[in-house]
Amino acid sequence: MSNDIAAVYADGWSRVVATMIRLTGDWSLAEECAQEAFATALRVWPVDGTPDQPLAWLTTVARRTAIDRMRRAVVERAKLREVAMEPAPWTVDSEIPDDRLELMFTCCHPALNVEAQVALTLRGVAGMSTAEIARAFLVPEKTMGQRLFRAKQRIRQAGIPFRVPPGHQLPERLSAVLHVLYLLFNEGYSGSGELCREAIRIGRTLAELMPDEPEALGLLALMLVQDARRAGRTGADGALLPLDGQDRSRWDRARIEEGAALCERALRRGRAGAFQLQAAIAVCHATASGVDETDWPQIAGLYDHLRRVAPSPVVDLNRAVAVAMATGPEAGLALVDAIDGLDGYHLLHATRADLLRRAGRDDEAAGSWRRALDLAPTEAERRLLSDRLAAAQRTGPRTAPPTAPPPGG
Repeated sequence: MSNDIAAVYADGWSRVVATMIRLTGDWSLAEECAQEAFATALRVWPVDGTPDQPLAWLTTVARRTAIDRMRRAVVERAKLREVAMEPAPWTVDSEIPDDRLELMFTCCHPALNVEAQVALTLRGVAGMSTAEIARAFLVPEKTMGQRLFRAKQRIRQAGIPFRVPPGHQLPERLSAVLHVLYLLFNEGYSGSGELCREAIRIGRTLAELMPDEPEALGLLALMLVQDARRAGRTGADGALLPLDGQDRSRWDRARIEEGAALCERALRRGRAGAFQLQAAIAVCHATASGVDETDWPQIAGLYDHLRRVAPSPVVDLNRAVAVAMATGPEAGLALVDAIDGLDGYHLLHATRADLLRRAGRDDEAAGSWRRALDLAPTEAERRLLSDRLAAAQRTGPRTAPPTAPPPGG
């Protein structure tokens, strides 16, 4: 792929797909037409040069492809006329001031369940692969592929329309949009910071658009505080560092203060939701001077509240870590061993290994370390787990906190 096309693809793929979804109502056809448009660009642009408006060029090619395919498939004439007469992309009046946020609200259609809304939006708007979406949902890639296929079938069979929603319909779509942004941020948090920056940018726009929605403020606070710790997460060699090994002087204090203020502002509304509680947990970690000074009982209490608001096995795992730090490793182990549904999640086994080592059960810990290593999805995480296993074998039990997923992650 040429540099020009690669640059357009990074930002343009999701926009072309979302436009075609809105024009055709067929998710699979939209992706196929976008692929055809980019394939055409690969043939034409190196010869004729990059057009002045590459996104408009790609959308036009994709639109013509859609009309041609629908004609050849003998799609009903009324629908063909509707597509052919659609106004040009992005000329629709909208109360949403950002193109990408507008796409998210458009694709998060309430006729689908929230999981399907989020998964399809990550695919169409964020351009994430099926494997990446599966990792975000902690399910096998095959399972996620089947879910995406069924969701697309439902869209086609039910004739679900994709149009930019008016302002009064935004609240009913907000929950799914927030989850899209959170998973987009998480994908960037474990890889490129570019996705994190984009998620935060959109989060700021959303908080301005819906200032009375405390969960929008809570998500923005959570992303800011987590991103503020980015510089301390890696060592000089680029290796990941656990919380107890991070240099807190490298954390962005201004960003932490901004996130803490937003979190407090959201919680004052008296409607504490999942993202506000996760933000409060992140603030507890970020404002402590060290691991030993962290208020672990308070964090455990916040996880108790989070379990009631948004129960999940990952929340249970995080809570087990906080309980272990507050009352001892055996209490945490009992909670970890009671968790169902995370056997394929590497951080469950890494957490269990750390707790076993702190409890003096080194042989059992080694087995859990190896299981975590087998499941770790990235080379950076495998390096971290290998280093911790080697350190444990050299030094024996210690009292630092175990490896754990991000708050509420």
